[in-house]
Amino acid sequence: MHETVLGPGLDDAEAARRLAAFGPNEPPAGPRRTWLRIAIEALREPMFGLLLLAAALYLLLGDLGEGLFLAAGAALSIGLVVFQEARSERALAALKALAAPSVRVVRSGTERRIPERELVPGDLMLVGEGERLAADASLIEGDVLDLDESVLTGEAASVARRPRRSGETSADDEACLLQAGALVLSGAGTAEVLRTGGQTALGQIGADLARIEETPSPLQMKTRRLVGWLGGLAIGFCVLVALAYALRDGDWVAGTLAGITVAIALIPEEFPMVLAIFFALGAWRLARRQVLVRRTAAIETLGATSILCVDKTGTLTANQMTLARLWVDGRDAPAEDAGGPGPARALLLSAARASSRQSIDPMDRAVLALCAPIEGNEAARLVSSWPLRPERLAVVQLWETADGLSAAAKGAPEAIFDMCELGEARRMELSFAVQSLAERGMRVLGVARAAVAAGSIHDPALWPFEFLGLLGFVDPLRADAPTALAEARNAGVQVAMITGDYPATALEIARQAGIDTKPGVLLGRQIQALSPDQLRAKVRTVRIFARVPPSEKLRLVEALKANGEVVVMTGDGVNDAPALEAAHVGVAMGRRGSAVAREAADIVLLDDSFASIVGGVKLGRRIFTNLRKALGYITAIHVPIAGLALAPLMFGWPPLLLPMHVVLLELLIDPICSLGFEAEPSDPDAMRRPPRKIAEPLFGRRQVLIAGLQGAVILVTVLLTYGLALADFGEAMARGAAFAGLVVANLSLAYATAATGAAGPFHRSRLVFWGICAIAVAGLAAAYTIAPLAGVLGVAMPAGALWSFVPASLLAGGWPILIRSASRRLRRSQAAIA
Repeated sequence: MHETVLGPGLDDAEAARRLAAFGPNEPPAGPRRTWLRIAIEALREPMFGLLLLAAALYLLLGDLGEGLFLAAGAALSIGLVVFQEARSERALAALKALAAPSVRVVRSGTERRIPERELVPGDLMLVGEGERLAADASLIEGDVLDLDESVLTGEAASVARRPRRSGETSADDEACLLQAGALVLSGAGTAEVLRTGGQTALGQIGADLARIEETPSPLQMKTRRLVGWLGGLAIGFCVLVALAYALRDGDWVAGTLAGITVAIALIPEEFPMVLAIFFALGAWRLARRQVLVRRTAAIETLGATSILCVDKTGTLTANQMTLARLWVDGRDAPAEDAGGPGPARALLLSAARASSRQSIDPMDRAVLALCAPIEGNEAARLVSSWPLRPERLAVVQLWETADGLSAAAKGAPEAIFDMCELGEARRMELSFAVQSLAERGMRVLGVARAAVAAGSIHDPALWPFEFLGLLGFVDPLRADAPTALAEARNAGVQVAMITGDYPATALEIARQAGIDTKPGVLLGRQIQALSPDQLRAKVRTVRIFARVPPSEKLRLVEALKANGEVVVMTGDGVNDAPALEAAHVGVAMGRRGSAVAREAADIVLLDDSFASIVGGVKLGRRIFTNLRKALGYITAIHVPIAGLALAPLMFGWPPLLLPMHVVLLELLIDPICSLGFEAEPSDPDAMRRPPRKIAEPLFGRRQVLIAGLQGAVILVTVLLTYGLALADFGEAMARGAAFAGLVVANLSLAYATAATGAAGPFHRSRLVFWGICAIAVAGLAAAYTIAPLAGVLGVAMPAGALWSFVPASLLAGGWPILIRSASRRLRRSQAAIA
């Protein structure tokens, strides 16, 4: 048997030369967010505008030292934001590099997968069903392809493209032309690349189907609206405070500065920054676990997952198929016995003729690998091919041989039985054989052949197929699958297996993996016969679904969602796209998934492993928890900052917080939020708790009340410190003691909010936090001991008696730790008694 000789393709040196000459296969890149662009965007934030206004007022109205200090503080704050945003941009750039699609090519005589951007004119590109074409090319070998070119033409009707015939010289013949961006609806073949990048038809109209544009998630948009609303409120307070000072003391400059201080203190501008950084770095951390996030909103949902719907092949199993058994003429034998003449050899040869030479299907590869030594020199030419269809779960290929036209079919046993029109007794006998192989954990395919008359070559339904036998493939369970499944079960996450395989095989793999098999298995045809209410009742208990066509996956997703489940659905085929879209989180297979499935999915699984999905759920819970902590901390710390900026005015006291103090506090808050909280390790109990409700907000009323209470305790403590110290020690020393207390309470609150897990205080993830603490203490020491700095900040070294207030501030910020520790001791003692 032989096929059209395509040649070895380009070698690496020639491919590199052409890549340098023609450029990468990608459209012109859009503008990147440079450091300067990020800085300009940061200057649009209300807080930084207010800071710069305050600095300008100080400089214009004569206090040069205070003006320079404010300007330097604003520059440091903006620099910190730029650094953090640039870090997020680097993480997103790394994600986009991972997300770059790949393409199969033949180079130096071997098939390999390369990034699309490395494709060059002259490459031999392998294309197949469900893939988007990466370049303009000419089809030179394979099936007649059915293409969807609507992205280029706007026409919904598909078009057919045939292989270039022998002797044809025009590579641009429209009958053979494949255009970049078109979707292969059916068929497979080999194409010669003609044009890449901006030279393709797609590139010339400026489309870019491969690039993922990051858009704000719903949570980010809500947060930005909240910050905008609070910004407007802050400006209003700024005007009121300025008027109050001016009317009371006649000092418009002091009133304006006090108003700006209140406005700065009220705006929680960290909210959108923290969300952006957490989502970017969270997606980067997930990518390191082989879970590529295409839509950041999926991070919000992943941790709430209550049921994982996964395929068997390649997800729970290793997807390393080996042809282990042949069933021929009532006898089950090892596949290696097919070397000699006879029915076993005929079975294997027909199976090979029904397999695609450029297929990535592991069963095709297993058949071809075993068949290669026994094929001999039988001359055959592939005439046509009919891929798998929902109405016919079998691949049919027509060959021209020395004996005439011959067809080979390989697919689901039931589909092959139907094609051969077997009698009831024969079907029963063969069904028992299939059952026997499947009960041993094998995936079973049937094989048939037919002699074809020249007048009926276009319709396999007319051919007299003869049943040849069964193939039994072994695909072992992934070594990490049982452990990952147990972890999911402990986390309250159920696992459902949805497979097109035989029910006995599905049950055996489920038993090995640890999926509950007691409720039995639900077949695709049974799903079709059930009403929506009946299906909802079934999916409450059944966790194994076999012989399920892709069209029924959507019904399963809808039934599970109707039962209140948060559904993660995996898929790899073109027809899986509706189910992936319908699920709360759609997961496409990165290795064997079609381009359509990847486009419909929220997440792409880079290694197709179930353990990676469970790891993604765990990391999703960590990201959600740490993000909630950070938002709680931001809310809590802004209560005392705003209160301390406003309360002295109400009590007739000198101002406690000046704009310089707020700048220093922001230099603490920003890195603690985006660096300290983001790096906080996962709670050891995170995967021992049931999933949260999907409707539970990230930062709802309960979290606001807790944060408000924490902030109020700090506010009262620091305000008492300031008020008591004013009477006996003067303004500068009172401000120095109150500001020290506020800084200590801030750091104590941050640690109390973040450190809820079992990791020790000096865990490596908390080194950043302790570094920030060291800088803060050094800054306080400098403020008290360097006279010019003390003068700018309006503080003096507190007297010995005033330092007694600092432990009170430490407790004010750390009181959640005391309550939490007492609660844990109580629970442990109750558990010991029980």
